[in-house]
Amino acid sequence: MGIEELGFSDHVPCPFRNGYVSGIRMKMEQAAEYVDTIRRLGAEYRDQIRLYVGFEAEYCREFHEDQMYMFRMLDCDYLILGQHYLGSEETGPYTGTPTDDGERIREYVDTVIEGMKTGDFLYLAHPDVMNYRGLDSVYEWEMTRLCRAMKEMAVPLELNMLGASEGRHYPAERFWKIAGEAGCRAIIGVDAHSVDQIENPHGYATCMEMTNKYNLELMNRMDLQQ
Repeated sequence: MGIEELGFSDHVPCPFRNGYVSGIRMKMEQAAEYVDTIRRLGAEYRDQIRLYVGFEAEYCREFHEDQMYMFRMLDCDYLILGQHYLGSEETGPYTGTPTDDGERIREYVDTVIEGMKTGDFLYLAHPDVMNYRGLDSVYEWEMTRLCRAMKEMAVPLELNMLGASEGRHYPAERFWKIAGEAGCRAIIGVDAHSVDQIENPHGYATCMEMTNKYNLELMNRMDLQQ
């Protein structure tokens, strides 16, 4: 496919305290094998492609210290923030569930800002995953607050190819209008959950259309130094 660099960022494992078992992420004890597998492949194919390994993580105060310790011990390359849940996966709620609760979108924005202030995350994955269906004025206020904070911290926002190709509620036009007005930088993320999603002309074209429509500064490459 002509790809020269490729980064993996599987869902980060969580040190659940009460025996909860996730259906969408590896266990903590499997993380080393995940990293080692990609490192070995990177070495084997180093003359053809450069591979990076990291995680997509929610910011959860309960788990963050343990996850960062694991991240450093495994010498990973990067973390991205994808706030799928408010709180942990075990306690929820999922941010993609439709809601008209203004407190929920406010908590989402507060959590993302707090997480990004740690300096541990490279960019914000699917920033428009929050599926708020309430007052337009509340959405605009909270997402403007989010975008301005990300602009101030120089945090890029991800246009998500998976969402674009599957017709999910993101990428959301109303969000990217706000992001463009705030002067945010954007990066296109593949978010492949299967091999065939890596090369998806439709998803890529949709993301590029939004980039042009809302005058977003598109980043083609990022420095992975934490």
